[in-house]
Amino acid sequence: MTRTPLTKAVRYGAIMMAAGAGLNAGIAQAQDSKGDITLAYVEWSSEVASTNVVRAVLEEQGYNVEMSSLSAAAMWQAVAYGDADGMVAAWLPSTHEQYLNKVGDKVENLGPNLEGTKLGLVVPSYTDISSIDELDDKADVVNDEIVGIDPGAGLMNLTEKAIDEYDLDDAINLQSGSGATMTAALDSAIKNDEDIVVAGWTPHWMFARWDLKYLDDPKNVYGGAEHINTVVRKGLKDDMPEAYAILDNFEWTPEQMGEVMLMNQEEDSDPYENAKKWVDEHPDVVDEWVNGDS
Repeated sequence: MTRTPLTKAVRYGAIMMAAGAGLNAGIAQAQDSKGDITLAYVEWSSEVASTNVVRAVLEEQGYNVEMSSLSAAAMWQAVAYGDADGMVAAWLPSTHEQYLNKVGDKVENLGPNLEGTKLGLVVPSYTDISSIDELDDKADVVNDEIVGIDPGAGLMNLTEKAIDEYDLDDAINLQSGSGATMTAALDSAIKNDEDIVVAGWTPHWMFARWDLKYLDDPKNVYGGAEHINTVVRKGLKDDMPEAYAILDNFEWTPEQMGEVMLMNQEEDSDPYENAKKWVDEHPDVVDEWVNGDS
């Protein structure tokens, strides 16, 4: 077969048509996006679950979403000063009280997205300790330590206060780390039938995996039940009213969050992919967030 060479004009026209098609596609893609949103969060299993779920929902509605993992203090600062658009990880009224007090006038609190949380000291159910005030006499049972999470977290501040209130300074050391190192220590202790006390919270997947109990807190250092709130930057409602409405409507139960957290504990699982799967499997819940009253 004889190939007929393209004339210079035809070749130029073909190139321009291809370039135009690519440009139009880029414009169409830009027009499809409703904007960029940054969600700040802390690396707690509960907040990894909730933030990924909200990300998946916002992306379904046409937003480009970035997640920013920060310490609790930095998370509040990021939202307050506009480096992040919002968070669904504000533990109130006690855990993050100090952060809210510092930047409360610079953020908008949209209220609880999950009710019925709890903080405190947690031990395996077989451990022969039932109250924090027993730790002074039984410190050696738990290796003279409380295994905590990331330093500076509200839970750690409360645990430091508990050590002071219960006069445990000479008996107990608070070991900082992360949520992951805390659960790893708990896993190791339970596998070896050892006693351990950790700084814990509900909802958390560890209560579904192991038989655990909270130590009684007669001085009420950790307070009563808390809730997790959604907090956004000032001006988000005007800039992105649809995204604001979704964040305002976002609310679920500890059981629903627990489903996602357990999925995230599976080997080689991807929290983002798990969130998208959960969103796909719960269209009625998601519809309330997207189309419900804001």
